[in-house]
Amino acid sequence: MSKILKGTMILTGATFLSKFLGMIYTIPFEQMVGPEGIELYFYAYTPYNILLSLSTLGVPMAVSKFVSKYNSLEDYQTGREMFRSGMQLMGITGIIAFLTLFLSAEYIAQFSLADDDSSATVADTAMVIRMVSFALLIIPSMSIIRGFFQGNESMAPTGISQVIEQIVRIIFLLVAVYLILYVMDGNVSTAIGYSTFAAFIGGIASLIVLIIFWKKRKPYLDRQLAKQEYTYDLSKKSMYKELISYAGPFILVGIATPLYQLIDQFTFNKAMASSGLAEISGASLSAIHVLSHKLVIIPVTLGIGLSLALLPAITKSFTKRDMTLLNHQINQALQIIALLILPAVVGLSLLSYEAFGVFYGVENVEYYGLLLRWYAPVGLLFALYTVTAAILQGVNRQNFALVSLGAGLFIKFATNSWFIIMFGAKGSIIATGLAVLTGVTLNLWRIQRAIDFSYKQVYKRTLLILILTFIMAVFIWVIKWGFSLVWDPMENRLAALFALFLSAGLGGIIYMWMSYQTTLLERILGGRVRVLDKFLKHNR
Repeated sequence: MSKILKGTMILTGATFLSKFLGMIYTIPFEQMVGPEGIELYFYAYTPYNILLSLSTLGVPMAVSKFVSKYNSLEDYQTGREMFRSGMQLMGITGIIAFLTLFLSAEYIAQFSLADDDSSATVADTAMVIRMVSFALLIIPSMSIIRGFFQGNESMAPTGISQVIEQIVRIIFLLVAVYLILYVMDGNVSTAIGYSTFAAFIGGIASLIVLIIFWKKRKPYLDRQLAKQEYTYDLSKKSMYKELISYAGPFILVGIATPLYQLIDQFTFNKAMASSGLAEISGASLSAIHVLSHKLVIIPVTLGIGLSLALLPAITKSFTKRDMTLLNHQINQALQIIALLILPAVVGLSLLSYEAFGVFYGVENVEYYGLLLRWYAPVGLLFALYTVTAAILQGVNRQNFALVSLGAGLFIKFATNSWFIIMFGAKGSIIATGLAVLTGVTLNLWRIQRAIDFSYKQVYKRTLLILILTFIMAVFIWVIKWGFSLVWDPMENRLAALFALFLSAGLGGIIYMWMSYQTTLLERILGGRVRVLDKFLKHNR
């Protein structure tokens, strides 16, 4: 399991840094472009994310599984052949996806906007969608290289390229927006257009990093190839048939969140208008799916990193029929999610007003902070869905993703407008949470049926985690209440900052201390956490 933990740490660290940077830049970005700009930004990125997943056909993650499988059988040639063919395929699908999004931009814009209730115009929305579409020319090819490295259980290229991509994208975005708005005296829609074009610039930077890694690692991969004694010598038809059987469900997992967001994009404004809340519709939509989502996605990064690291390892264990190791890997993965993400989303929910106030200002924080409070727990469900889907893919039950995601999307579509009319903007969050919970429940059920997996240990550990999380939540509430008596974080951004770091910091320390003292950390993460004994004894 050390490889899974090491890979998880690399990918989680890189994804966390990437998402953290993505959260931090929204502070100056939101200040420069305002709610109208953020709304435009959301309208562009939702269809882009869906087309991005469709353009890759799920191939990068499928290649990871494919390469891992044949590497475990000591057939390295088959993996290399698939990599070469996949690169050609990605070039073609990237061009098709670019043309599709570019040419359909105006139609997407018309569907996204509710008559005259949105502050955005069809022309502006179509323009920013066209600008972001250029990234589809390069990112599919870039992502398949990441998949090949992951299949070889090499996570550093993916991690480092993600961080570089994000840094370059943010620098280009902020500089472009500043120059257009404050130097050239341009309009917000032009600034948002260039901010979405930054995805193309970041993709180029990431591709350069991956090419450097490829040149560095190629001699080692060639030596593996030279030592190979046997190959399955699959035809291209057989390779593509196997790859497509893996890839289809990967598409659905990749676009799960954007699909939920797309339902909101097409129904949210109209439902808010029906409930008499048209004037705050656009701001509410961007507050949930752009501003709040960037905060909620931080704890979810563990699920993303874990799923990427988990897939090759589970595929290898399943291929070798090592069921003891396979059950241990699944047990540990689910317990890590509970151990780290559950307290994180509870803490974020408790400190939602302070967190939103720190990053986006205290103006209307009573309303937007409430939306974040409702949205935070959904982060746990997103993480669980990502990991359970990866487990299903590792044990060759990836087709069930069609069922679980389909059921979730049906619930989201059927209840979304109804809940929004009943509960306002938070009705959208309730519908999403109910939908993802359905998908997670179905995935967990299918895992149990597929390999006769027992959740007994997961239930026992999760119960202890819930108890420790409750104690942590009480401490956070007391600290937060005591601080508010001295300095009100709802009215001052600096007060919100101190309240957030004091409450979250002390709450996190208390939770980790309790987890360590109850041996929960050691039981889930392994004996390496005993190194803390020396530190604790030294500080007594």
